[in-house]
Amino acid sequence: MTKSKFRDLTVWKAARQLARNIYQATRSFPRDEQFGMTQQMRRAAVSILSNIAEGSGRWSPADQKHFYVMARGSALELESQIVIAEDVEYLPPQTATDLTSEIVEVACMLNGLMRYLDKT
Repeated sequence: MTKSKFRDLTVWKAARQLARNIYQATRSFPRDEQFGMTQQMRRAAVSILSNIAEGSGRWSPADQKHFYVMARGSALELESQIVIAEDVEYLPPQTATDLTSEIVEVACMLNGLMRYLDKT
């Protein structure tokens, strides 16, 4: 079996790297956050990746766009969680800035995909 085409998408690759970086960044969170902030941030990061993959497998542009909208929502959710993690000093400012930049990049790529789908 060959790999799925979503793996070739630049936005999926960027979201995959973001998810890896979120997992790494949350490893140092306090143990009592294991089922709170840590889990929420990881779920949001994986949701971005998963929705991109699911959207790419849909037949109609409207269905594809629906999942890209969901991915973008998860990206914004994750950005908000990063703000809180920095506020409570779970993330150093530079790490928060770097992660936020990655999120903005993924969100911009998703916006581009959605604009493209609107034209089809």
